[in-house]
Amino acid sequence: MVDVGDKPATTREATAEGRVVMAPETLALVVAGDAKKGDVLGVARIAGIMAAKKTHELIPLCHPLALSKVSVELTPDESLPGVRVTATARVTGPTGVEMEALTAVSVACLTVYDMTKAVDRGMRIEGVRLLAKSGGRSGDFRADAEA
Repeated sequence: MVDVGDKPATTREATAEGRVVMAPETLALVVAGDAKKGDVLGVARIAGIMAAKKTHELIPLCHPLALSKVSVELTPDESLPGVRVTATARVTGPTGVEMEALTAVSVACLTVYDMTKAVDRGMRIEGVRLLAKSGGRSGDFRADAEA
């Protein structure tokens, strides 16, 4: 692990995104709440939040962080068709939260896939990326808009 003991504690925030592309019929099932495994969007939201809190257990050499905020939003999007996932993580500490936001998005997407794979094995998880980060010595970052 990198030694962050001498770094000042600052407020740091990161936002990541991803999407699950699926058949229109699968999206309709998700939106209606009729998936056999239950409330896909609600369960995936909780899974993403839990994953952010356990990032240090999943990704080697990540520091355990006392997160002050984790939010995960899942938005059905008929234009994909599928679900857009956005996660934001915040901490006041000596290291950033990019991995926590990315892990939250990844696990939320995987949960959507798991809960609907029985009806649509052709789903794709795409576009997992860091959208923005703030705080810390390296300063702020904002990703370019997707083409």
